[in-house]
Amino acid sequence: MNSGHPFDHPLVSARYFFPRRDDCPCDLVVDRGDAALACRRRIVDPARRTVVFFHGNGEVVGDYVPDFEDMLLELGVNVVLAEYRGYGRSTGTPRMAAMLDDVVALAEALRLPPARVIAYGRSVGSIYALEWAARVGAAGLVLESGIADPLERVLLRAAPHELGVTPAELRAAAAERFDHRAKLARHRGATLILHARRDHLVDVSHAERLHAWASAPRRLELFARGDHNSVMAVNASAYRAALERFFSSLSS
Repeated sequence: MNSGHPFDHPLVSARYFFPRRDDCPCDLVVDRGDAALACRRRIVDPARRTVVFFHGNGEVVGDYVPDFEDMLLELGVNVVLAEYRGYGRSTGTPRMAAMLDDVVALAEALRLPPARVIAYGRSVGSIYALEWAARVGAAGLVLESGIADPLERVLLRAAPHELGVTPAELRAAAAERFDHRAKLARHRGATLILHARRDHLVDVSHAERLHAWASAPRRLELFARGDHNSVMAVNASAYRAALERFFSSLSS
């Protein structure tokens, strides 16, 4: 099944996604027909809010178990770790645009009230957390090392002619499904943006743009230490404190 979107071209899938297998236990399987998404959930208390987390393109759910998962649980939320096509125990092949609809399928499987959800995305996961916030709804949105313009990221890896489209057609396709400014305008909850000032893969300007586009209440936390892949580990205490403040700020 191919959506026909140029971001689903096999070259984008091969050059932008780095899936690997992992045996981390996952109790929620979302059937997408051409893929089965093996996700993980820890619901400690149904009355709590639930963080739905989308990881980066070189990671798997298992990388966030147990340390990250336990940290979130300690902050008083339930946790769902979303897995992508072809990653971990999931089947299928990563496809950037099709995975936007996977987000909605996961939401339908979880059946969580939007007001009880915090969508949280790291790196490429910011694309899918934003999709959740815009299409499903969320009380809060956390974007770590996030991407303001996915088209910029695709153009680093593939030229329009390689994807069988003109530059204008690629821009139009990106605007149709990957307009992060428009998605942030549709998000009615609070937003927290976390980024390393010296991010070597996704420049800090992405965080600044995302913050500028987000509606209030919004907060931008820039860390002087660390880079794209180490911002959480290097700033563990400050990072955790930022999350704790954000979670506490959300109305009950």
